[in-house]
Amino acid sequence: MLQVRDHTESTTRQYALVDLALALGWTAENILVIDKDLGVSGRFGVERGGFHEVVAKVCLAEAGAVFGLEVSRLARSNADIARLLELARLTDTLVVDTDAIYDLADFNDRLLLGLKGSMSEAELHLLNGRLQGAKQTAAARGELRVPLPVGLAYDEDGSVVLDADEEVRTAVADVFTEFARTGSAYGVVAALTARLFPLRAYGGVWDGQLRWGKLTHGRVMGVLTNPAYAGAYVYGRHRTQRTVRPDGTVLTTNPRVPRADWRIVITDHHDGYITWQQFLAIEAKLTANCTHTGARPPREGEPLCQGIIGCGGCGCRIGTRYQGTNRLAQYDCMGHRDAARTTSCRSIAATVVDDAVAGLLLVTLTPELVTLALDAAEQVTQRHTRAHHAAELAVERARYEADRAERAFSQVEPENRLVARTLESRWETKLAALNDAEATLVATREACPPLPGRAELEKLAADLPRLWDDPTTSAKDRKRLLRTLISDITLLPDGAEDEVRIGVRWHTGATDLITTSRSGAPRTPAAAVELITRLGTVLSDEELVTELATARLLTGKRRPFDIKAVRWARHVYQIPAPNPFLDGEI
Repeated sequence: MLQVRDHTESTTRQYALVDLALALGWTAENILVIDKDLGVSGRFGVERGGFHEVVAKVCLAEAGAVFGLEVSRLARSNADIARLLELARLTDTLVVDTDAIYDLADFNDRLLLGLKGSMSEAELHLLNGRLQGAKQTAAARGELRVPLPVGLAYDEDGSVVLDADEEVRTAVADVFTEFARTGSAYGVVAALTARLFPLRAYGGVWDGQLRWGKLTHGRVMGVLTNPAYAGAYVYGRHRTQRTVRPDGTVLTTNPRVPRADWRIVITDHHDGYITWQQFLAIEAKLTANCTHTGARPPREGEPLCQGIIGCGGCGCRIGTRYQGTNRLAQYDCMGHRDAARTTSCRSIAATVVDDAVAGLLLVTLTPELVTLALDAAEQVTQRHTRAHHAAELAVERARYEADRAERAFSQVEPENRLVARTLESRWETKLAALNDAEATLVATREACPPLPGRAELEKLAADLPRLWDDPTTSAKDRKRLLRTLISDITLLPDGAEDEVRIGVRWHTGATDLITTSRSGAPRTPAAAVELITRLGTVLSDEELVTELATARLLTGKRRPFDIKAVRWARHVYQIPAPNPFLDGEI
């Protein structure tokens, strides 16, 4: 479109084809100018209304001749050109360009135009190959200028720097701060919903201008997943994917590529808002928050294991539902949604699992175990430090070898091609070794996460039981602490009917098995069952509630009996209600 708008000479020449048609004998009223495709690519599959109109006119034999500066440029695809020429041959339509007049009934003319079409397609391929090769070479050096996200800008030397506008920098930094606090993108949106967020426009009439708008979930995800904010230069985050629509047109999309498949990654390329390690941690957190496959971020609900508990019977996720007037939480297998529920799938009171898992956590996280874990972590850190130092030395040695090979290649005489080719090949080998060494250094650096302070963890472990039971500690904080240590929880299918077996997998890979009473489906105490059975046939439910209260009997959930609890006991133990009729009455 920029070419059409800013470089008009070619457009002027195309409109001048009207004069050529007049000179060849056509009258003005018989000349139709079709310019709908100005600024539209001529590649195959692109929706081009003008080209389709030309084809339609030719098919209906309404066109005596088709004029163009270069007939092969009517389409950049040889398939489109071949189709147009075949239709023109069938309808005796001439094809005219600045070189000659072609009669498609003549085989030689068809051959010539077909050759021109093939050359046009090859021209596009060569131009695209040169362009992409130059772009990748510049990107490998980190010098290919790409549009930067808001909060970053180019300085006069072309280097990437933080935006000079302090308000913009603060807005971007607050997104990362809130994510560290809330742990989810939606949490960031909720925290900053009253504030505006900057957006840098690229292209169009707003090109380069800064606008402010509402902070949406999409914008937050764009900030959190953009490696440029971590000071990294990345090329190849998206790939081109083409699909054929039912109408025959080709739809081109640019889906994201997994980080492992990015073509070029240069860390510490420029100053960022976060470090590369923080970016990787955010990426892992967002993946875990995925609703369908991850643990999802901890929320304010009371169930402690919500989001990380699964069913060992069918493998589906276990969800949380609330039932009754007291809104008691229940863990329920979600396998029924996919018709995958089995007879071993469980539904159980959330307090049963939560109390068992919390007890295991508090017993496990003792000051002695924390000290042992920190000692082991320090040993691992020391090994990583030694490995990192060795990787740095390997990079330094590889860089020296590459520089030495470059100097040898630059000193050879250009005429001595035999020696030059050998030295060039040796230089390329050294450069490849340097790239491998730098990649190893980056991987070694990423494999060593920062450790919290020893004193802080020891103090936390000693005081953890009190903090856990403190009323000011929210359920969300308990969940975050639990997920820091525990990866996932599984309700195992085997076991007795009145017990539940819980499998716990820690982030270290270790596992624990808990067996506890299935009090999530509490049994009515035997004394209460005996009283209801003995008096249930003569007393009403209201009278039974009074008798049970007098006897100081409670339900299996340790609550006083009410009418609903009495009716439930009658239903479970099949205790009939009193007969309202006398003997012999109907």
